[in-house]
Amino acid sequence: MGLRESFQAGLARQLGHPNGLRGRAVGAMLNRRNRVAVVKAVAALELADGETALDIGFGGGLGLSLLLREAGTVHGVDISATMLDRARRTFHQEVAAGRLQLHEGSMTALPLGDASIDAIVSTNTVYFVDDLGAALTEVARVLAPGGRFVLGIGDPDSMARSRMLTGNGFRIRPLAEVETALTAAGLPVTRRERFALGGLGFHVLVTGPN
Repeated sequence: MGLRESFQAGLARQLGHPNGLRGRAVGAMLNRRNRVAVVKAVAALELADGETALDIGFGGGLGLSLLLREAGTVHGVDISATMLDRARRTFHQEVAAGRLQLHEGSMTALPLGDASIDAIVSTNTVYFVDDLGAALTEVARVLAPGGRFVLGIGDPDSMARSRMLTGNGFRIRPLAEVETALTAAGLPVTRRERFALGGLGFHVLVTGPN
């Protein structure tokens, strides 16, 4: 493996599970590069005052910051201890006040109660999930009746042209496959948005329960 390929493989691993010093740098990079996508995904939730919101795979924490502006209580779930530590430092006041609750966990095993969340957002996470059906079933489990789930994903056709992604374990699924899995989990897509991001397409899927 050449130097470039080694660098790309390491970056891909960090994107999926930020860790250590490099992981902290990746967290800051994610906030910069994904800003437009995260802003649009959170806005699509159309939060109401007092609602309880959740960001799954919050990474650098931009989504948490946006949710805290509008939601009553915010939960954040991430698999990375490095990103959890970063969030605890960044939002120490909100954590101390009980407005933000942070949890270590995966999308397929959310450490939250049934029907406990009004609005859920997850951006650029499903590429790292083996069992998409199990993950979306978990989302549906914790979503309260009448709640909303917004999933933000890069355009699959554009991502499939990147050798860095396809060669380093990213699970790039066709949009139709993702929508079918959402429907099967009881989260049919009610609205779709597509926009350009860094020359690539990005999709925001807004869903609700059956």
